[in-house]
Amino acid sequence: MTILTGKAEAPRRPRVRSGVLRKTWEHRADYAYVLPAIAVMLIVIAYPIYYTIELSFFNTPPGLQLRDKTFVGINNYTAILKSPVFWTVTSNTLIWTIGSTLVSFVLGFACALALHRDFAGRAILRAILIIPWVISAVAASYIWKWIYHSDFGIIGAVLVGLGLADRPPNFIDSVSTVLPSLIVVNIWREFPFAMIMMMAGLQTVPDQLLRAAKVDGANAWQRFWHVTFPHVRNVSTVTILLLAVANFNSFIIPWIMTGGGPSNASHIWITHIYELAFGRQRWGVASAYSVLLFLILMSFGYFYVRALSGNERKDASE
Repeated sequence: MTILTGKAEAPRRPRVRSGVLRKTWEHRADYAYVLPAIAVMLIVIAYPIYYTIELSFFNTPPGLQLRDKTFVGINNYTAILKSPVFWTVTSNTLIWTIGSTLVSFVLGFACALALHRDFAGRAILRAILIIPWVISAVAASYIWKWIYHSDFGIIGAVLVGLGLADRPPNFIDSVSTVLPSLIVVNIWREFPFAMIMMMAGLQTVPDQLLRAAKVDGANAWQRFWHVTFPHVRNVSTVTILLLAVANFNSFIIPWIMTGGGPSNASHIWITHIYELAFGRQRWGVASAYSVLLFLILMSFGYFYVRALSGNERKDASE
């Protein structure tokens, strides 16, 4: 006969690490409600990402039959880095992204500051400035392509009519002017988004602080720099990151207006990937480009999540 002494041992709980895994284990039953959505995401997002990464290590035939692909390791990545077109496209992408993002943000912020004041016709002006953002990107691309037309474009006709040019300039047919011309179109379409975001941020600036700073003798710039801007810094960071991601992954405007030409002068990463995959049917090289683009966008996403987490911590502390 066995004699039991002491207290019975309590059943051991599974050891769970702290942090994300601990929270996941504590809410494990809740994931059953979102399981169908997770399954759909795995099918339409996770599997294409996996297959793109796998395909980037293969050489694919110039056709749609991918079963004849051959394994080449990292040759696609080394070929990309050695290609002069890669550096041209990367330079175009950086100019496109940085130029469009910064100018759109500054212009949108300036419009938000102007519309934040009360004046007659503010609602009408606000509605007019939002129009470029609500217009379809495809429609806007065709409209601006007609505006830039070297023979029938309205800008060229005005310049010639005013005597500022002997002949209509080739805005999107010249290697030197095509990328700046496309950036202008992109800024025109994106600055309303920055304006809306910053108008929402300006609503959080306490009027009491602005009035107190004005009573203390602070001028308009000092009130902006020391009172307004600190309250909209996090909104500014989020807006810039969203604009940067959208611009880095932008496709419609450059592809419809120029198709990457002339002489790759307006090709950015996403249009070059599209041309490699569906134009030249070089699926392996296009997949390698896509993997690199995915890593870059993931880095943007990391900073975006950090910016949102900073906003949440700030709201909790207040």
